[in-house]
Amino acid sequence: MAGSRFTYAIGKLVLWSARPGVVDDRGEVLGSGRFSHLAICNPALAPYGAAAVQALRAMGLYEKLQPMLVQGESVAQAYQFVASGNAELGFVSLSQVTRDGRVRDGSAWVVPAALYSPLRQDAVLLAPGRDSAAARAWLDWLKQPRAQAIIRSYGYELPGDRR
Repeated sequence: MAGSRFTYAIGKLVLWSARPGVVDDRGEVLGSGRFSHLAICNPALAPYGAAAVQALRAMGLYEKLQPMLVQGESVAQAYQFVASGNAELGFVSLSQVTRDGRVRDGSAWVVPAALYSPLRQDAVLLAPGRDSAAARAWLDWLKQPRAQAIIRSYGYELPGDRR
């Protein structure tokens, strides 16, 4: 419905390895030559893939690393390439590898937000739901402090967090 769209979260891009100690806290592993495969999702289809390409270009590494890229169709598939060991590193969503602000397994570097366009997670009320109290309640709930705390706990920022 017109006027109902809003951003409820902003995703964060992370360079991740399923192995501890592989990814340093500044992403310098990307220039090290100590890996053969770097997973990303399809930048033409997936926002996290486009963000990964933007970040690599901003770091001046895209041309050098392009031959090492292993491309999945989605961020979930890029994650799977790394989790399975078929790629040593990959650009994935922070929400896939953290819980309550901690990397669950492996090692990770949160890519600085200045290196890629915001990964906005938007909500909108569709026309079939215009008369649904549940749909409206869900959208209202996303704006509440309890929901925002849950969103943050899964590795997302809120729209007002970026300065």
